[in-house]
Amino acid sequence: MAKKEVSVKTEEKVPAAPSRVKVQYTTEVVPYLMKKFGYKSVMQVPRIEKIVINTGLGDIKDNQKSMQITEGELKLITGQKPIYCKATKSVANFKVREGMNVGLKVTLRGKRMYDFYDKLVSIALPRVRDFRGVSAKAFDGRGNYALGLKEQLIFPEITYDQVEKIRGMDVCIVTTAQSDEEARELLAALGMPFKK
Repeated sequence: MAKKEVSVKTEEKVPAAPSRVKVQYTTEVVPYLMKKFGYKSVMQVPRIEKIVINTGLGDIKDNQKSMQITEGELKLITGQKPIYCKATKSVANFKVREGMNVGLKVTLRGKRMYDFYDKLVSIALPRVRDFRGVSAKAFDGRGNYALGLKEQLIFPEITYDQVEKIRGMDVCIVTTAQSDEEARELLAALGMPFKK
């Protein structure tokens, strides 16, 4: 008995277009920083390692539906499913028991990280009311930058009608820079609107 040959169609995957910020980093920022700080190798040039976005659940830690709405909003904004942060110890004054869900966080790397950074700098921050730039003093001494956002409405994915409650979030940009000055130059070259 002869075996039937089965032809399997293989679809060719089209490679995704590189992120605009990634292209800008490799073509403009790397040569600029190498010249400014006198690096000998391309590997010495600081880069963004990851972006961590987190939000506290606070008043809705008992309301399961509100937690799911907040999780959905964070997933829409970042394009990645957030994880729950649990309380490490019980605090009676805040009615928090050990192991309760007290927050949500997302860690972005690679293409999603660059896409989120692009969206944050070019779309979300200019939509903040009375925006005059972000503080240039929010570095931690090791080249990482922290930024607080007061509302999730500044992101284009969130529609005003579907928002249950306005809640803020923290964005922490972790870089490989050795000092705050290097990190500030890196982020400024990538379009971060620092206050003059």
